[in-house]
Amino acid sequence: MPNRTNTLDAGVCATPVKNSVRDVIAANFGTFFEWFDLLVYAMFAITVSKLFFPTGDEQSALLLSLLTFASSFLIRPVGAIILGVVADKYGRRFTLSLTAFLMLCGTASITLVPTYDKIGVLAPVILVAGRLLQGFSAGGEFGAANSFLTEQDANRRGFFGSLQWSTSGLAVLAASLFAYGANRYLSPQQIDSWGWRLPFAFGCLIGPIGLYIRRKVNETAAFEQSSEVVPHKPLRETAQSHMSGVLMGAIISGAGGLASFMNIYMPTFAINNLGVSKDSAFLSSILSGLVCVVFPMIGGIAADRLGTVRVMRAALLCGMALILPLFYMLTRAPSPATLIAFQCTLSLVFYSFYYAPVSSLLSQLFPTSCRTTGSSLAYVIAMTLFGGFTPVVTNLLVKFTGSIMSPAYYLIVISTLALVALVASRKRVN
Repeated sequence: MPNRTNTLDAGVCATPVKNSVRDVIAANFGTFFEWFDLLVYAMFAITVSKLFFPTGDEQSALLLSLLTFASSFLIRPVGAIILGVVADKYGRRFTLSLTAFLMLCGTASITLVPTYDKIGVLAPVILVAGRLLQGFSAGGEFGAANSFLTEQDANRRGFFGSLQWSTSGLAVLAASLFAYGANRYLSPQQIDSWGWRLPFAFGCLIGPIGLYIRRKVNETAAFEQSSEVVPHKPLRETAQSHMSGVLMGAIISGAGGLASFMNIYMPTFAINNLGVSKDSAFLSSILSGLVCVVFPMIGGIAADRLGTVRVMRAALLCGMALILPLFYMLTRAPSPATLIAFQCTLSLVFYSFYYAPVSSLLSQLFPTSCRTTGSSLAYVIAMTLFGGFTPVVTNLLVKFTGSIMSPAYYLIVISTLALVALVASRKRVN
């Protein structure tokens, strides 16, 4: 009988394989592509709101732009189910190529779509369609890439899984550099005319390279061995035997997703609500991106050596203790220094030492036969509920409570739920 325990299959992966640098780069390429496009849209949300949602009311236009940003997260669970099943039945390699192709199509549509003043209501329709296509592909991207990476070596799954998050940090850095450069060297008229399209065009240029590389990767030994002995019905197996793992994984991932997207949206929040200049806001994101490139790998190594749950629990408690004073300092004395302190601390604590080990944790909650389906579902549920709607929820909380501190309280509530789920997961996670 095949191994059905909720851990990474030690019999398949305990002996380290020769990890191809090409395979690791290929697996992380889609992660970069996904997060880069996501971040670029968030950073140019104000420009997009003017060009595609000319309501006459700046706040309403921005809200519509942010809802378009969030719409891609509504389709992610569908992508997670369909593409997760494909990955568990037909292989991680095939699915990685498929998600890269779909993401490239979505990015191309956003790059080329005319604005509202050119084609009217069709413009926001095409924009939303492009975001939905990106969201569908992203729904299956994390699970396929996560399974591919963590199945490389059971003894270093924390490190290999953390590479996804360092790659996401690289995307933060690249997107921030584009936004900073555009704001620094282009006039507002140039940005509105064509400057906002440059980062999406960059995505279109590098997309085919990633697609080519992904077609050359090797399938994981864990999947190949499992496919020989397990009749793959991943969706049924997940629904019947592993929904508790999906729920735990979603809640645990939710706190990290919320903190990360709060960090991503913070430049726009600081510009609109705190009077911080665009230059300062984007510079802060660049420094935060540097933290997100280096420290997730350290978090992954720490998880391998000290234990996944132990490292994540310590980081979560530290983050919960720091979020209120950091947010208070930022809102009471907004400046480049306080914004940098806020973003870099969230990047270090919540992102690098809490969110980065999530890849290892999710891989241990599900067996090989339904690992991609289960981890994809857990991740996209978290991203949908606590990630993509963070900018919208943040704006609404401030609007209806009248308290600029309300987003910090929201993060503490979700983090408390995550702490409970994290403690409950200890029996399943090594």
